[in-house]
Amino acid sequence: MPKNSKAVKRELDDDVTESVRDLLSNEDACDDSFKKTSLIVNNHEGEGKECDVEEGGSDGEEEERPAWNSKLQYILAQVGFSVGLGNVWRFPYLCQKNGGGAYLVPYLILLILIGIPLFFLELAVGQRIRRGSIGVWNYISPRLGGIGFASCVVCFFVALYYNVIISWSLFYFSQSFQQPLPWHECPLVKNKTTTYVVPECEKSSATTYYWYRQALDISDSISEGGGLNWKMTVCLLAAWAMVCLAMIKGIQSSGKVMYFSSLFPYVVLICFLVRALLLKGSVDGIRHMFTPKLEIMLEAKVWREAATQVFFALGLGFGGVIAFSSYNKRDNNCHFDAVLVSFINFFTSVLATLVVFAVLGFKANIMNSKCVALNTNKIVELLGNGIEQNLIPHHINLTQVSQVTAEDYHQMIEVIKRVKEDDFQKLGLESCSIENELDKAVQGTGLAFIAFTEAMTHFPASPFWSVMFFLMLVNLGLGSMFGTIEGILTPLIDTFKVRKEFLTVGCCVLAFSIGLLFVQRSGNYFVTMFDDYSATLPLLIVVILENVAIAWFYGIDKFFEDLKDMLGFTPYRFYYYMWKYITPILLLVLLCSSLIQLTMTPPSYSAWIQEEAIEKTLRFPLWGIVFCISLVVMAIMPVPVVFGLRYFNIIDENTSGLSTVSYKKGRIIKETVRPGEDDDTSLIQGKSPSEAPSPMPGNSIYRKQSGSGGTEADTAPNGRYGIGYLMADMPDMPESDL
Repeated sequence: MPKNSKAVKRELDDDVTESVRDLLSNEDACDDSFKKTSLIVNNHEGEGKECDVEEGGSDGEEEERPAWNSKLQYILAQVGFSVGLGNVWRFPYLCQKNGGGAYLVPYLILLILIGIPLFFLELAVGQRIRRGSIGVWNYISPRLGGIGFASCVVCFFVALYYNVIISWSLFYFSQSFQQPLPWHECPLVKNKTTTYVVPECEKSSATTYYWYRQALDISDSISEGGGLNWKMTVCLLAAWAMVCLAMIKGIQSSGKVMYFSSLFPYVVLICFLVRALLLKGSVDGIRHMFTPKLEIMLEAKVWREAATQVFFALGLGFGGVIAFSSYNKRDNNCHFDAVLVSFINFFTSVLATLVVFAVLGFKANIMNSKCVALNTNKIVELLGNGIEQNLIPHHINLTQVSQVTAEDYHQMIEVIKRVKEDDFQKLGLESCSIENELDKAVQGTGLAFIAFTEAMTHFPASPFWSVMFFLMLVNLGLGSMFGTIEGILTPLIDTFKVRKEFLTVGCCVLAFSIGLLFVQRSGNYFVTMFDDYSATLPLLIVVILENVAIAWFYGIDKFFEDLKDMLGFTPYRFYYYMWKYITPILLLVLLCSSLIQLTMTPPSYSAWIQEEAIEKTLRFPLWGIVFCISLVVMAIMPVPVVFGLRYFNIIDENTSGLSTVSYKKGRIIKETVRPGEDDDTSLIQGKSPSEAPSPMPGNSIYRKQSGSGGTEADTAPNGRYGIGYLMADMPDMPESDL
């Protein structure tokens, strides 16, 4: 017996030594930068099985998590997602509307108080847990698991209409290879006797007419569907095909596209800035832009709009930030990334603002010259018939109207105003000024497809600049679309373990089918509806819950320990107070002010009236109001539904084996469920006790609380799919011995 005991002991020691050697070799492999993360899954018989397979492996095998090829690729992906169309056509409008250069002060303050802390939080959570938004918030607290589902729903809503904007840009891009550009002048209608300008175009402008009639062929109201616009339908199909092809292989395919889609817009913006600065009037636009109106800074509306812009500029709450970060190596310095991407986003907005107002200053100069020429002709006609000749300064020669400068015209107007004070309005003369032109604030599609396109018609080699501009818009849109789609796909793949190729194609086909709503003649009105109601309130609620979940449910002190373990240093204490107190309060104030604004402003949209050739603000019909409310409710509904299912144990706590997962030096280590914990249930691949595999001692160390029948089922965390090391075969023993 003693000999046998020694032999058995030696054999056990050898097994233990070999097991430790295997673990250490696995640890060394995992420490390499940007290596793939191994996910251990249990097969149907309850046995853990470790294999080296590529992404998309079958059940019961180890699935490798993709990783970024380089840090640069990851940064470009985050920059591409956060820098979007809003930086080009929303930020300049807000800057002009809210005090010019003074607007940058509240924006920077709120970027530091709201933007960077929340962006850092999402980056850290994704990198810490290495899951999409659904898996992340199930891990933090299963009762808050609905946050991830809400993010997916919002991402889907935004993707539906955001890709429509890309399709509009594709249409204009395809039409830009012409000289002159097709929106250069109003089209003529010829009949047997006369030739005349299209009345709708004559009453508005060439670019406005082309946008509303040639491109959109828009109806007079949202109630008039008008059928599909086939040109935009083809462009929408092309846009979804581009997104699908770029995303079908995950970050392996989209990451390579990022090098072009993220960097090309900067090349175009710099080229536009240099070209615009060489044009007459560009400096007037920039001067007007950055002339501060300090008194406006005291208005609460300015701070609310700045906070909203910070919030959406960084893509908070969509899940895209979390998804991209989840493919990072675990010791990546995500704090540096948060600060870097946030300030790149800010400086991109400032660069875009410089470009926009340099170009608009050039356009305002041209429009002002036209205004001066038109009104000078009016003065010539009124001489001796309302205006006396002696009112005209002697140095101004009205016989050559083309030589009358803006300064000459202003001198004439000032004299006529003083003399004809009571009758001046009847003369119908306008006080032409560049400032008045620049004060006509435009944003969104009005800026990109009307104001900017009109300015480019006056550029030398205008087709080249038009091609560059709309190609830039396509790239800006695609960069944001990649992050938005990743915010849908990554959580669903992590949750349901479907093949990425199938899910990507299915998602894009479904989105294109629903997106046909936006390419009918009234589609632009539905884009406005989704833009106003599908994202704002739901995303605010999602981000508030994210902040509260980390700071109060998970524990801010525990989160700081995780950050120290990941980063190698303790983050500034500034973030502790931001996450725990300041940021949630500011977000609640922003949510309340947004709710007040929505309730005080009846749901409405800007409609184009064809006969009058003007825009009119119309209220949504009753079904439209119901639709708006439904968008908000559908987006946020997963949060209370999941909470209710958890709270009332409708999904029984013992139906799945979700337990906490901790990460140590880049590896994922299973932590057993502690008795009495009520958050060990997952919506992810849950199994009822009857479906659980029968216990097989010696094949797995994963354990769960006994079911109602008193039997133990050894399952992996997250239901079927376990995450962590697969230990060597060991006799069944108490967890304390482990």
